[in-house]
Amino acid sequence: MTENDPDKLPRPMISLYETIAGDEDARVCKDIPENACRAQPTNFFVHLVSNTLSKIGDELASARLVLAWLLGALGAPAAFAGFLVPIRESGSLLPQLFVAASIRRRAIRKGFWVLGSLLSGLAVAGMAVVALTLEGTAAGWAILGLLIVFALSRGINSVASKDVLGKTIAKHQRGTVMGYAASLAGFFTLGLGVYLTLANLEEAGIGVFVALLAASAGAWWVAAATFTRLREDPGATEGGGNAVTEAIRSMRLLWSDRAFGHFVLTRALLMSTALALPFYVLLAEDATAGDLGTLGLLILASGLASAVSAPIWGRFSDRSARWVLILSGLLAAGLGIAVALSVWFAPIGTEHALVPGGWVFAALFFLLGVSHAGVRLGRKTYLVDMATQETRAAFTAVSNTVIGALLLVGGLFGLLAQLAGTEFAIFVLALMSLAGAASAWLMGET
Repeated sequence: MTENDPDKLPRPMISLYETIAGDEDARVCKDIPENACRAQPTNFFVHLVSNTLSKIGDELASARLVLAWLLGALGAPAAFAGFLVPIRESGSLLPQLFVAASIRRRAIRKGFWVLGSLLSGLAVAGMAVVALTLEGTAAGWAILGLLIVFALSRGINSVASKDVLGKTIAKHQRGTVMGYAASLAGFFTLGLGVYLTLANLEEAGIGVFVALLAASAGAWWVAAATFTRLREDPGATEGGGNAVTEAIRSMRLLWSDRAFGHFVLTRALLMSTALALPFYVLLAEDATAGDLGTLGLLILASGLASAVSAPIWGRFSDRSARWVLILSGLLAAGLGIAVALSVWFAPIGTEHALVPGGWVFAALFFLLGVSHAGVRLGRKTYLVDMATQETRAAFTAVSNTVIGALLLVGGLFGLLAQLAGTEFAIFVLALMSLAGAASAWLMGET
């Protein structure tokens, strides 16, 4: 870069970039144009800051934890909590088929990421207003409606981020920038959990959730503003065909390729680990009478579960992704069955409980988080390993579409919790995890 280069950063920032990226790798660009290479130091920090903020915004408005606890605090029926994870996951997954082609037809695509972030911020800001003004069923419907907007917005972000990242950051730097963003957001989440655990928030009540959601909205909006600083050159616009048509055409793989169909069945059964998370939160909120210290412990447990187990599961997946799916499914199954039995025969929070207090819920949530991390890493690794270069894109599109649709059906577990009790929903989901582990046992090694 020359002294007149508009993409030139201050010398301290260049030094920091070279330290993070590696002195030699930072100067090599093999798969992006020369203009993008010159702008890469600036774009590296734009991606780092915006993605860190977006991940923080996600955690502050976590559907499986913060929103689940909020619904309980607002007195919404348990049925609404059952739809949180399905809406959040499928809402950001299914629309990707529709928006990918539209994004591909635009030469400059960073605007889609900015739009998705602005809408995400508006959605969670609306949730803060709901927390202040509504209760019960009305609050439940409003939160779910805004969560739909949030999930659809995240779907736009997901497609746009991958495309823009590939245009502006060289291959050997992409994992680095995303890894640092995840790490920084993870440290923030752990700090938040420590604060909520130790702070005296007995008088704060709903105000804590209003603050969390308002902070989430702010994080999304600052992320959007930061991303506008990205230096993106026009890209190719061909190849923006109808991904929906292609995905539907590829659905025959479910029965024509038996190994792939078996994998999708296993993944469908093991999505129970994600669906179970909000019900553990509801159980904790009810048993501890809404103690916000327990919420802090759950946030800590969630962050630690991923940080501690993901590297281990990842290394294990390289040896046998099938066994990762088996073990993580068995862990979730054993945990859910034990929780249901303890509530039925020795309810937590009573004199008959084996382990009283909020720490037991943190331990349960940690173990379930470990299981969920194993399922996520195991199924991603298994799919990549079983597919060829020719079938990988089709396998991914079909698998994501099927699971996205099934997740919406999974919201019915909320109705089950409303009718038969939260612990019964956990028990049934545990049986699903057990079936998933058995199905993984019957799969072949890749």
